[in-house]
Formats: sequence, C-alpha cells, structure tokens
Amino acid sequence: MPRGDKSSYTDKQKRQAEHIEEGYEKRGASKKTAESRAWATVNAMSGGGKKSGSGRGKKTNKAPARKGGKTGGKKAGKKAGKKAGKKAAKKRSSKKAGKRTSKKSTKKRAGKKSSKKRSSKKSARRKTSKKKSASR
Repeated sequence: MPRGDKSSYTDKQKRQAEHIEEGYEKRGASKKTAESRAWATVNAMSGGGKKSGSGRGKKTNKAPARKGGKTGGKKAGKKAGKKAGKKAAKKRSSKKAGKRTSKKSTKKRAGKKSSKKRSSKKSARRKTSKKKSASR
C-alpha cells in the first residue's frame, strides 16, 4: 500500500476528514495543510484506518477534534481569544466592585451591631454599679 493511500479508512472516517479539512480552510489554512491536519486529527481520534480488522472495536478519542479550534492558524484564535479575555476581565472587575460594596456594607452593619452591644453592656454595668452603690 503506497504512502497516503486512504483505502483502509472507512467512509465515516473519510467524511470526518473532509469536514475537518473544511474547518481548517475556513480558518485560513492552505488546502494542503488543511488536508494533512484533517487526516492527522482523524488518525489521532480513531488510531488510523479501521477497515479489515485493523483496530475495530476501539473507542474513538474525541479530544483532538475539540482541540482543533485552538490550532487553526496564528490569527484564527487570537482575535476571538482577545475579545473573550477582555470580556472576562470586564466581568471580573464588575463582580469585584460589587463584592467590595457589599463587603463594606456588611462591615458597617456588623460594626453598628457590635457598638450597640457594647453600649447596652455599658449601660447595664452602670445600672448595676448604681444599684450597688445605693444599697451600700
């Protein structure tokens, strides 16, 4: 069997490779590199050609297919990644700001409660001391 012969691959594997290839081409890879990457992905997923008893019954590993979006050329994922990063940073900062205000308000509330407790304890002490001094 010559190098690059696809006769040992099933129809499903061929379809998968075709779809993956289209995805790489959309992201800016050349026809040749898209094809080689597609077949490399199919091989990584299924372990090569599955026809005529060559590894039938093995589960397909879907991780390489999921990873594909990250490796589709230099600029392909960069722009989307930058936008997503900015969006996430914005969300984080707004959440932090919300937490800060809520923390401050809870601290104030806690401070008020503790000062009320202190003042009530002091007044109770004064009353008892006045009673004691009056009884003496």
